[in-house]
Amino acid sequence: MPELPEVETIRRGLVKKILNKKIVHVQVYHHTSVGNVKTKFVQALTGNSIAAIERRGKLMVFQLKKGTKSVLAHLKMTGQLIYEREIKKRVELVAGGHKLSESDIENLPNKHTRVALVFSDGGQLFFNDMRIFGYMKLADAPVVAKVLQNFGPEPFSKAFTFFYFSLLFIKRSRALVKALLLNQELVAGLGNIYADEVCFCAGVRPMRRAGDVTKAEQKKLFDCIPKILKEALFHRGTTFRNFLDSSGRKGNYTDFLRVYDRDGEPCKKCGTIIKKTRVAGRGTHFCPTCQK
Repeated sequence: MPELPEVETIRRGLVKKILNKKIVHVQVYHHTSVGNVKTKFVQALTGNSIAAIERRGKLMVFQLKKGTKSVLAHLKMTGQLIYEREIKKRVELVAGGHKLSESDIENLPNKHTRVALVFSDGGQLFFNDMRIFGYMKLADAPVVAKVLQNFGPEPFSKAFTFFYFSLLFIKRSRALVKALLLNQELVAGLGNIYADEVCFCAGVRPMRRAGDVTKAEQKKLFDCIPKILKEALFHRGTTFRNFLDSSGRKGNYTDFLRVYDRDGEPCKKCGTIIKKTRVAGRGTHFCPTCQK
C-alpha cells in the first residue's frame, strides 16, 4: 500500500497536471469503485474541474470547483492513478501507485481500469485497481470533515508534538509499538514500510509493548518519524511493484532502506542478519543487535 511519501508524491505531481482543467467525459467501469453511485458520480464530475487536491494520511481529497462535493480517493493495496496526454505525437505518461506491466500502461483503459476522466485538453486520468479495494467516492463537506476526523495528526504538523506522542504510550500501554505506529487514528500516514524503518532508526524492536518503551526511546521514535518520511519524500518514495511518481519516475528510496524487505541480509550498521517476523498481522523486519 502506498504510504504518506508515495501518496504525497502523487498529489504534488497531479496538482501540476490536472487542476482547473474541464472534465468533458467520465467513464465508470466498476460501480463499486465509486461507492455504487455511478450516475451521481458521472453527473457531478462531467463539466466540472478539480480546484485543489489535498492529502490526509494516505487519503487524497479532490475538491471540485462547482458544487459542494469532493472526491475521496484511496489507492489501498493495488490502486494506481495514471495521467496520460499526447503532445505532438509524444505521450506524456505520469503515474503513481502499484505494479502494472508496460503493456498495461501503454494500453489504457485496460482490464484493471475502474474510472477514467477525460479533460478538455485531451489528457486522461485513469484510476486502476486490480483487487478493487481502493475507491474514488463522492462526498459532501460534512462527510469529508467526518472522515478526516478519523485521522491522527500529520507527522509534519504542529499538532504532532512529543507531548501528544508520549501520551499514546501511556494510553495504549498494552499495544505493540508497530501497531501503535500503524494506527491511522493516532498518527496519519505511516504504513508497514516506514513503521519498520522508524523502529530501526530509533533502535526499538517493533514487537515491544508501548508501556515498556522508555521516555528516551519514545523521543527517538518521535524524532525518527519525520526524519524517515522526509528522506522518503526527497527520494519520491519506495519502489515496490514498480511504483511511479507523477512524472513517470520510479521512486528510489529502496536503496536507502535499512531493514524493510531485507530479511536474510546483513544489517548496514552492524552486520547482523536482518530477521523477519509478524507483528500486528504484518510482515516485520528488524535487526536483533541494533534494536532492543
